Amino acid sequence: MARYTGPKSKIARRFREPIFGPDKALDRKNYRPGMHGNSRRKSKQSEYAIQLGEKQKAKYTYGVLERQFANLFDKAARKHGITGENLLKFLEARLDNTVYRLGISNTRDGARQLVSHNHITVNGDVVNIPSYHLKPGDKIAVREKSKSLEVINNSLAKRKSYNWLQWDADHFEGVFLTMPEREEIPEKIKEQLIVELYSK
Repeated sequence: MARYTGPKSKIARRFREPIFGPDKALDRKNYRPGMHGNSRRKSKQSEYAIQLGEKQKAKYTYGVLERQFANLFDKAARKHGITGENLLKFLEARLDNTVYRLGISNTRDGARQLVSHNHITVNGDVVNIPSYHLKPGDKIAVREKSKSLEVINNSLAKRKSYNWLQWDADHFEGVFLTMPEREEIPEKIKEQLIVELYSK
């Protein structure tokens, strides 16, 4: 399956959450997409459909493909601790997600593009793999020649701070301090449903 490049508002309306960021379409149309989205009664979903929907929401939110997601789940299941929380921590430790969290880009898609186009370094070396897994202590920075990019500076002007990340505005450099705790991750994902789906 290729990465989804279709209309994002349609996906956000399916889950009724702004999973790709603020979306005016959700304010105007607070119902499911489709010709009969506003008039049809909501049918009762099966347990499997609910679990699958939660997995799909997590995949769309973090921009991860099916095989990548399955591999991350296997890794999370083998690691000591709660599998669902481990999964979210691994998703948060991806380089593209961390670039987004640091505020270098205001969307995960934009962060993935910055990484792919060699604008980001990890511990001084250029890394162009969006799925690169960060470890506590890793330093993520904007390349010297990319610091003047308007898209980066506009995004940094509106950045938010997170407890597991540290940002140095003078040097355009951040540090991945530690793996985040579940209560620190703002995404509204019911990870236990994903665990139940893969446990079938």
